[in-house]
Amino acid sequence: MKTSDVLASIGVIILLVAFLLNLYKKLPSQSKTYSLMNFIGAGICCFSSYLIKFYPFVLLEGVWGLFALLSLLGVPRGTSIEKDQ
Repeated sequence: MKTSDVLASIGVIILLVAFLLNLYKKLPSQSKTYSLMNFIGAGICCFSSYLIKFYPFVLLEGVWGLFALLSLLGVPRGTSIEKDQ
């Protein structure tokens, strides 16, 4: 098994564990742990994709990791607009 395969496997496992923990309500999506797992998993997958020169996934995982990092740092996701009724 190549280094890129091992790294991709580790990254995907981290992402899937975070997803499953969130799905089964063991880890809320607003938690720092969830964001950290997404950041680390996406970062590892991004680097693995770079090693094999698969640039669409470098972009995908890079953006995923960036948004996970922004969430981890507490950058607001947006503003809710409520209409008066």
